[in-house]
This record gives sequence, C-alpha cells and structure tokens, in this order.
Amino acid sequence: MDVLSFKESLSGNEPPQNSSAYLIALWYDAKGDWDKAHKLIQDIEDQNASWIHAYLHRKEGDSGNADYWYRRAGKKKSAVSLEKEWEEIVVAQCSR
Repeated sequence: MDVLSFKESLSGNEPPQNSSAYLIALWYDAKGDWDKAHKLIQDIEDQNASWIHAYLHRKEGDSGNADYWYRRAGKKKSAVSLEKEWEEIVVAQCSR
C-alpha cells in the first residue's frame, strides 16, 4: 500500500483490504471514528502502535496520556499539526 492509494481509500466505506491494523486504525481516525481507531490500536504492544496511540490521545486532548504513549513509542511529543502527524505516521506505516 502506498500513501496515495491509502488516502484515496478514504473516499470509500471500508478500509483497504489486507491493510495492517495500524493503517486500519489510522483510516478510521481519518473517517472521524476515534473510538474505533483507539479500540483497534490499544492492545497492540509495539512502538508503532504506541505512536498511533499517542497521536490519538493528543488529538483527544489528553496530553498526559499522550506523553506516556510517546515515551513508549520512543518519540518526543509531536509539535506539528495533527494533520501533519497523521500523515507522518501513514508514511511510516506504508513504507514498512
């Protein structure tokens, strides 16, 4: 999956088939379903999931929880817009 194809999939009603749990969570977030994105990512225990988890809590406005997840991801809290961070995460996931 490349970034352009992933973004184009947002016009549909379902996430792209054979996408990782990471991309599916990001897809639901972009579609406005924060809860579904969070449920998909919260039980995956690796740095990629932690970064998405951090982003979601930052978006939610829960800074303390976001900080915890950024530390688990091995990243500093993002200073870019939420839209830019979402794109950075998508790029990272598509290049895996």
